[in-house]
Amino acid sequence: MQFVQSADGVFSDYHVILCDVWGVLHNGRQAWPGASAALTAARAAGKTVILITNSPRPHAGVRIQLGEFGVPDDAYDAIATSGDVTRALISEAPRRQFHLGPDRDYPLFEGLDIELVDEFEANAVVCTGLFDDETETPDTYEEMLTRMRGRNLPFICANPDIVVERGDRLVYCAGALARRYALMGGRTMIAGKPHKPIYDRAMDLAAQARGRPVEKTQTLVIGDGVTTDVKGAVDNGFDLMFVTDGIHAREYGEPGVPDLEKVVAFLDDFGAKPVATMTKLT
Repeated sequence: MQFVQSADGVFSDYHVILCDVWGVLHNGRQAWPGASAALTAARAAGKTVILITNSPRPHAGVRIQLGEFGVPDDAYDAIATSGDVTRALISEAPRRQFHLGPDRDYPLFEGLDIELVDEFEANAVVCTGLFDDETETPDTYEEMLTRMRGRNLPFICANPDIVVERGDRLVYCAGALARRYALMGGRTMIAGKPHKPIYDRAMDLAAQARGRPVEKTQTLVIGDGVTTDVKGAVDNGFDLMFVTDGIHAREYGEPGVPDLEKVVAFLDDFGAKPVATMTKLT
C-alpha cells in the first residue's frame, strides 16, 4: 500500500472514480476544497466521477446539499444514493409503512404507492435515521425496536452508515438501528453501501456518462468508512483508495497525522489492500 500526497498519479490508471461524499468531500459542516479540486481535475483529464453516498435522500436532494456546502457541479458527473436504490425496496414492501427518521427525509417516499402510518398500524418500517440525531442514541430506541421485533416487522434501512461526522463530532445513522434490530433477530433489508445494488446503480450511471459499459478493473472506489466504503470495494471487486481523515481517524492516530503502520494493521483486519492511502483527497 502506498501513501500518496496527490491523487493525480493514482487516477491515471482508471477511467471511472466512485467517490464517497460524507467524510471525503465534506464533514457535514464544511466541504474540503482540495477534494472537489481533485475530482474536477480528474474529469478535465477525461475521467468519469460518480459520487456514491449512503444518504437516504434521492440524488436531487444531495445535489442541492452539495451546492450549499460549496461543492461545484463540475466535480462530478452523477450521484448514486442509498435513497435512490432503497426506493425499490420500499415499493416491494407491504404498503402500510412506518417512517422512522426525521421529516427532512420525506422526499424518499415521493411518488411511491405506499401509505405512511403510525408504528402500531404499520406492516413494515423504513428507517432513514434517528428522529433527533443531535440528542438521541440507539439506546433511545430499545423499546421501539423490541416492539417491532415482537411483531416481526421487516426493517428497511435507507442509510447503512453507523455513524457520520458532523463537524468535529460523530452522530448516529440509520445503520446503527438496523444493526441493533438485526442482533435482535429482526429481518433487515439494505441496498446502500456496502451492498451490490448501489454499486450497480453507480456503474450504470458511469456507463451512461461514458456512452459504453465500464469494467470494474477500470474503476477506483474512494472512501473513509471500513464497514461501507472498504467492505463495499472488497466485496464488489473494486480497487480502493482509503482516506484516513474520516470517521476512523482516531483509531490509528490523530486527524491529519495517521500512524501508517496502524493504518495498515487496521485495514488488514478487514481484508483490505488499498492501491493507495491519503490523509485527505487532494
